[in-house]
Amino acid sequence: MTATVSIENATKTFGNFTALDDVCLEINAGEFIVLLGPSGCGKTTLLSILGGFLVPTKGRIAIGGKEMTNVPPAKRPTTTMFQDYALFPHMKLKDNVGFGLRMRGVGKAQREERAKAFLDLVGLKSSADKKPHELSGGQRQRVALARALAVDPDVLLLDEPLGALDLKLRRQMQDELKAIQKRVGTTFIHVTHDQEEAMAIGDRIVVMNQGKIEDFGPPSEIYMRPRSLFAAGFMGEVNFVPGTISDVDSSHAIVETRLGKVSLPKACFTAGTPSAGQPTTLCIRPEHFRRAGEGDVAVTALGQATVASSAFFGTHYRCHLAPASAPETSIIAHMPQSAAVMEGQAVNIAVNVGDIVALPSKQA
Repeated sequence: MTATVSIENATKTFGNFTALDDVCLEINAGEFIVLLGPSGCGKTTLLSILGGFLVPTKGRIAIGGKEMTNVPPAKRPTTTMFQDYALFPHMKLKDNVGFGLRMRGVGKAQREERAKAFLDLVGLKSSADKKPHELSGGQRQRVALARALAVDPDVLLLDEPLGALDLKLRRQMQDELKAIQKRVGTTFIHVTHDQEEAMAIGDRIVVMNQGKIEDFGPPSEIYMRPRSLFAAGFMGEVNFVPGTISDVDSSHAIVETRLGKVSLPKACFTAGTPSAGQPTTLCIRPEHFRRAGEGDVAVTALGQATVASSAFFGTHYRCHLAPASAPETSIIAHMPQSAAVMEGQAVNIAVNVGDIVALPSKQA
């Protein structure tokens, strides 16, 4: 089964501390949603409210169109999967997976059949009679997922379930988790602080900060067209170039910066309509810089810069550049593998203006 989730004006306070501040969110049935943000941003508080472990100070929660705000966890159409797996060490895998069904009064033969079916879903049917201590961390994570799905929840809540795994296994499990979600069709709501993980698995990402939603959308949109400076900075590496809008016409705005004057299409202003005199910050990803004259796309020159340092990362050179017009400013740029970049070298840098995002500086 699967269900929509509606969060209306959810707020949670603990004494004088506001952990969640007037959050509104609509989640479609069958979506894989990722709540992303730093520690203390409110993502786990929101997940706990959805699971019924916390009651919002104010606001409303609905799942599948039904009021759930004050419904206890056991009576909600949700299950929660935690980072520590919480498997019973004395039970066989099939009994761990079938435990929730046992609590619901399902007969032994039926729950064992269902448990084996879900162990098969996660690739562990042949290990049904083993105990958790005989498994690797990744296998135990799969058992916990099978147990959560065996009770047929409308919504599965995942609280940093991959956080205890090493990098290689975590990436493997990201792929498997996404594939399993597509097969079962259940609505997944997944908490993480790992930006790469969020982009790898999420249909849409909710970027949170200080109890509020900063941005919400598909991974590519959050990365390429962020709507706040926090979202831009949290979703990977970015250069922030302060400036001021000097002129605006029907289609473009002129922004004066320390790197020079840049004419931007209005579509680059993702957080509102530009106006003359407005302080603005240009957000430029390192991979969007290039040396003037490279590539086929028309670019805007940003002047000459000196390579202060560079390191080869396999797919690119990561360079720190000191612009001639603002030598105190450090620009991080990714140059292609074929670029022969050396410390002290002078390069003419450019960028496709369509790749720049301009956001109001007051959001910093």
